[in-house]
Amino acid sequence: MKSRNEAALEKFMARYNCAQSVLYAYGPGLGLDAETSLKVATGLGAGMGRRGEVCGAVTGGILALGLKYGRGSRQDRSATEETYRKTLDLMARFEKRHGSCLCRVLLEGCDLRTEEGQRHFKEQDLLHKTCIGCVQSVVEILAQIMDAPEAPAGSANKSQA
Repeated sequence: MKSRNEAALEKFMARYNCAQSVLYAYGPGLGLDAETSLKVATGLGAGMGRRGEVCGAVTGGILALGLKYGRGSRQDRSATEETYRKTLDLMARFEKRHGSCLCRVLLEGCDLRTEEGQRHFKEQDLLHKTCIGCVQSVVEILAQIMDAPEAPAGSANKSQA
């Protein structure tokens, strides 16, 4: 059986985007089938449709956190608050490792919406220099967050790097 890191990297190297790759690695273990995981995260790649906004690996991770901790029709508002805490934790840890959660910052201003930006991305090998590390980081951080013991109700839940 493949590790989540191996599954995410395999999908990423098969030309699925960063968000798809992260959610694919976590979705099936959280009740979302592999095909749906790939489809639902499609628009989030390259900082949301190549806009360079929040890194797709991070948004894929946020979707995974929502699957595990999110508020459904049978949960109260505390599930939302817990998901927000874990989302902020993921983003803080990622930002500490990479300096930003924004795709365009991580890619040093490369605009993936343009042919020139896509050419620059390939010529500078940003897939290997930047994006693979981002996917790996999110998978590792998710494992830390999801495997951490739950804090007792009412205690402060601080982000850790």
